[in-house]
Amino acid sequence: MPTITLITGSTLGGAEYVGDHLAELLEQHGQTVNVVNDAVLSDITDCDRLLLITSTHGAGDYPENLAPTMEELADKAPNLSHLSFAVIGIGDSSYDTFCEAGKNADSLLKKLGATPLIERLDIDISENPLPEEPAEVWLSKNLANLCE
Repeated sequence: MPTITLITGSTLGGAEYVGDHLAELLEQHGQTVNVVNDAVLSDITDCDRLLLITSTHGAGDYPENLAPTMEELADKAPNLSHLSFAVIGIGDSSYDTFCEAGKNADSLLKKLGATPLIERLDIDISENPLPEEPAEVWLSKNLANLCE
């Protein structure tokens, strides 16, 4: 069973909370999870299974702890055909750039040849002030796909 690399992109800690919660649930189901809150490029390129959880910062940008890695990923454009992934975006639908970082990450990973395991989840914090709750429901519905 491959290790799941769980990378968070967070400005105020919301994505980290969701990541920690999902990591705990995955471990309860026998999965090995490597949680990374300050990712470098090799955290993505060297893993086989990725769960990326990111909030959106500013005008649709990645949070500061994730932006350099995602920019380097886009610039170097490595072949990620070995990688299976899932993305959770966290945002506020009152903004035009709702979950834009999650959408961009999903698109970039696909463009580089990675295979999506599950359709991206976009969590609206204006409707779900505790984003861990919809993330947990999503995980329970998709556990088999994520852990196959």
